[in-house]
Amino acid sequence: MERQDAGDLVAFLAVARAASFTAASVKLGISSSALSHLIRSLEERLGVRLLNRTTRSVSPTEAGQKLLATIGSRFDEIDLAMEALGELRDKPAGNLRITATEYASQAILLPALKKFLPKYPDIKVEVIVDYGLSNIVAEQYDAGIRPGELVDKDMVAVRISPDLRMAIVGSPEYFADRKKPKTPRDLTQHNCLNLRLPTHGGIYAWEFEKAGRPLNVRVDGQLTFNSGSALLTGALQGFGLAYLQEGQVRPYLADGRLIRVLADWCEPYAGYHLYYPSRRQLSPAFGLLVDALRYRSRSAPAA
Repeated sequence: MERQDAGDLVAFLAVARAASFTAASVKLGISSSALSHLIRSLEERLGVRLLNRTTRSVSPTEAGQKLLATIGSRFDEIDLAMEALGELRDKPAGNLRITATEYASQAILLPALKKFLPKYPDIKVEVIVDYGLSNIVAEQYDAGIRPGELVDKDMVAVRISPDLRMAIVGSPEYFADRKKPKTPRDLTQHNCLNLRLPTHGGIYAWEFEKAGRPLNVRVDGQLTFNSGSALLTGALQGFGLAYLQEGQVRPYLADGRLIRVLADWCEPYAGYHLYYPSRRQLSPAFGLLVDALRYRSRSAPAA
């Protein structure tokens, strides 16, 4: 393969993954017109069209999809090999991308990074807040953070938190003229704040368990959000009941701004785990981050 071919393949890979000439040009540090010229040159040499272009979108053709599937993993391996050379430096270095829910990033990831990053100034971490179950391989993340029960079996999973527990909460204002629910089925009589999951496009069903008996309830209400912080704000302002992480609402329960119900139906479940592909070659920077996040049993309140 000639040097020109390698450069053009890198250009194609960037555009196909970003689905945008503009975003790819920023990543590669060249103009959109120069990038377009590289792609056209590659298509002319191969004799096939690789990308479908419209004014609004860019997507691989059938030939482009085959090329992407063939070269994508190989270039990723090259990137990992180059990154691994960082261990030859005095200080580990590299860019890491992690996807996590809003609460996990605030309660688990950021406190760990506050201690970790000052020690390694050449390591940069990008945190993408996402409630969907992202395909971390396809979307080029180094790792994701999710509850252990949601991690695929083919991933390496490292526990980074104690067990978790959910809480159903509402404000004193909300309960002023309403009876508190005694069982999860009573929630059908309440105005509940829903969470929409972007991956599935559906409304999240509230999950309960008591004495080993699981129960899922699809609640209804006037408001639906796509983030935990918005749910918390809605509950504090009296719009309805919210289903949130216990750690997220604990301060508001302590000062009386929120009231908890159905606590006996919210049993602990597997804590947060950092997960990544089992075939991933660990760079020194990533290995250090995994060790910094790893949960070591200690006396601490459940998140």
